[in-house]
Amino acid sequence: MNEENKSQNTTAESNVKAAAKTGKAVANIAKGAATGGMHGAALEAAKSAKDWIIPIIAALLLPLIMLAMLPSVIFGSFFGDGTGTMNAIVDDTVLIQNMVELNNSISTILSEGLADVLTRIESNFAGSGCDDMEINNPYGSDVIFNANYFISMYCASKNAEIASISLSDMEAILRANQSELYSYTYSDETRYIEGETDPKTGTAKQVAVTVRVYEVQYNGEAYFQDKIFKLTDDQKLLASNYALNLSVLLGDGMYQALSATEFSGMGASYEGVIFTDGVTQVVYYNQLDERWANAPYGTDHVGGYGCGPTAMSIVISSLTSDTVDPAHMAQWSYENGYWCSKSGSYHNLIPKAAEAWSLNVEGCTASEPQRIVDALSHGKLVVALMTKGHFTSSGHFIVLRGVTADGKILVADPASYSRSERAWDLSLILKEASKNAWAGGPFWIIGN
Repeated sequence: MNEENKSQNTTAESNVKAAAKTGKAVANIAKGAATGGMHGAALEAAKSAKDWIIPIIAALLLPLIMLAMLPSVIFGSFFGDGTGTMNAIVDDTVLIQNMVELNNSISTILSEGLADVLTRIESNFAGSGCDDMEINNPYGSDVIFNANYFISMYCASKNAEIASISLSDMEAILRANQSELYSYTYSDETRYIEGETDPKTGTAKQVAVTVRVYEVQYNGEAYFQDKIFKLTDDQKLLASNYALNLSVLLGDGMYQALSATEFSGMGASYEGVIFTDGVTQVVYYNQLDERWANAPYGTDHVGGYGCGPTAMSIVISSLTSDTVDPAHMAQWSYENGYWCSKSGSYHNLIPKAAEAWSLNVEGCTASEPQRIVDALSHGKLVVALMTKGHFTSSGHFIVLRGVTADGKILVADPASYSRSERAWDLSLILKEASKNAWAGGPFWIIGN
């Protein structure tokens, strides 16, 4: 088995829709690549966000140096550049423009990386002596990456070098290390194909051919953290806090790590728990279950980061004849490229896992509440990506599993059995759903 750098990636389009009106950013401002597909989208009430970004930073105990870094990459200068030019602290459109520019820049560099790795694979095959090649690329045509974390790692790596922090500098570092973003391995297989037909027997001869099979892997954020930015432990913590701050600010639900207080359910077992109060009987799994809380999810663990795989374990085990627990679902997610280091799961885990188990899946927005109610009334399940509120302090996947006679929503929360036992107002769920989900979210209607 041989290994090289780099893997596939594809272009991601960015659709800029509207800017700011009466002090509020219009929803769906920027669609395209980032945090695994969509980043600057829907900066709801951006002006009010400026009032609470500093308290958020303070609450997370970020050092003052990070406060100084934030403006230079995203917000412009806190104190102005002396020219009277508006910055993102006082102007919504500047904030939107900066975020979209950052997203598009990272996406472009990743797209260039795809072309590079395919060229190197072709070069490798040309000198292999094999008859044919096959490229297994679990990412398909999706550009999946966590823009929040790339930005965070870059800023954290600079220490006190505030003056050097800029989009162009970040681009230079990423572009110089494009070949480190993806890697590939290969193995040679002997296969048999039909050759010429034997005139005596009338049957086709079996001809042996050698096929070189390439496996593409995204090294991504975790690799860059250690090998490119070479972050110290303190810088890694800083980058993690910064990424959380960005995720909360943007309402994208990208940071799906449980807080320390959310680990209160650790050590319990929920074996055999089934909910029967909805149209569909639902098999319940909890990511903190002692049977798999410490099971690996990439280099993370299911208990802290596995709400996405656990949600899909609930869905698949309830809607199909397969029983798939969170540990196995986490392994599948990791192997297929949907694990996001230190952040949980890329959003496209939900539709891709549903499709892999031959389930029908449709994306749904928060502006379509009747679709959600109708789906639940007909026995379908709905995966929802939640942001800061009643279900999470950052980002969290839950399963909507039914609707009561008085219109309240039943849930299966992968991190809380107690929250799964009560009914919730749909209006609250709609309000706290991710503003920036991609891959069709923040709601995915799944059924047979």
